[in-house]
Amino acid sequence: MGLFDDEFYSTKVSRRHERRTESPRGWKKRKRGSGWSTLQVSIVSSVLSAIVAVLLFSLITGLPSSKARYGSGGGATFGWGPDPFSRISTAAAKVGPTVVSILNHSELSGGDPEQAALGSGVIFKKEKGKAFIITNAHVIYGASDLEILTSNGESKKATVVGEDAISDIAVLEVDDKGITSVIALGDSKTLQPGETVLAVGNPLGLGGTLTSGIVSYTSRVIPVSVNQDGNYDWEQEVIQTDAAINDGNSGGALVNLNGELIGINTMKIADMGVEGLGFAIPVSEVMKTVNDLMEHGKVVRPYLGVYTLDLNNPFSVLTEEDRRELLLPEDVEDGVIVLEAHGPAKAAGLKLNDVIVKLDKQPITSTLDLRRYLYRHKKIGDDMEVSFYRDGKLQRVKVKLEDKPDDSGQEDDWYEIYDEEHDHDSDHGFGELEPSP
Repeated sequence: MGLFDDEFYSTKVSRRHERRTESPRGWKKRKRGSGWSTLQVSIVSSVLSAIVAVLLFSLITGLPSSKARYGSGGGATFGWGPDPFSRISTAAAKVGPTVVSILNHSELSGGDPEQAALGSGVIFKKEKGKAFIITNAHVIYGASDLEILTSNGESKKATVVGEDAISDIAVLEVDDKGITSVIALGDSKTLQPGETVLAVGNPLGLGGTLTSGIVSYTSRVIPVSVNQDGNYDWEQEVIQTDAAINDGNSGGALVNLNGELIGINTMKIADMGVEGLGFAIPVSEVMKTVNDLMEHGKVVRPYLGVYTLDLNNPFSVLTEEDRRELLLPEDVEDGVIVLEAHGPAKAAGLKLNDVIVKLDKQPITSTLDLRRYLYRHKKIGDDMEVSFYRDGKLQRVKVKLEDKPDDSGQEDDWYEIYDEEHDHDSDHGFGELEPSP
């Protein structure tokens, strides 16, 4: 079959033509004329016009790429898009100058630069002669002196604007001399599984390192132990990626192929046989914390004022004698024991060995439950009903929540008091969750 259907244009003479040319003298073929019909001329003209149009379009816009790419269905297709590897290089060149290395010269390092804790940071703002850097709170933990190294090797002294252990975010400031680039902010809420991402940071002191991977899961909720006591005492919503993240990557940038910040690298799972399980805090959550730190120097949260221990804490198991001293009914198995009461809790009458079981009639089974309810459902100035057992009797009090005093020392309602004898790594099916200091 040629370009056109045989019935429309053929070198053979159809039987219909033979019948039409029948004469009294018998069958004979009609003589083909030397000219083209009007219909044939129209068809040829249309084809030539289409070819000319395609050629002109190609000359103006460039010929389509002959390289194969893989579509969403996994099949190879030919498209107009740029080479994805060149996009990685372009994004890396854009992001590189905005990522810094952080050296934490804490008292533990003894002033030895080689003993300084390593981390990464991202320049996100310049204003009034200052440049501001996002990093992880655990990167600057215990710092007596903070130093940053820019991508061009320049060293600058950094000061802390604010830090928040719960979200694991901190903001630093340096003078902006010589700093010309700030990172563009992306939208972590639009991420799709399988999207290519890049991690940029300072792993093992190798500043400016770039690794690539994909988004393995867009919104993973994982348990974390903020004070590294082996107990999971908070839940963090993170982006899961298989881009390589190592010690020193914490606080660095996770970016998309447009070179936009979509997350702050924060931790990995470190366990034998585990690979490609890194996590980053989504930029949408990061910036909520950053805005509070820039405005207040801290994240404003309601403050109850209790140090607690889980009634069913596996690392500090209550003996039968302990339970008898608490005078708890046999059917009470979950709740939190008050070890110290301060501020609003103390003012409301809570004291040592009270066992909190409900907040606003919502069951509380652990310190994690208490924090989750307090931070997600209450605000400063709210009244909250606390149900607790004292001397075997269920009681209720109203507590007016306050802002945490700046001089209150350690984060109340956050760090769980625990028995140091039982301070060891736990296994909850995740392996050991390890920040990248």
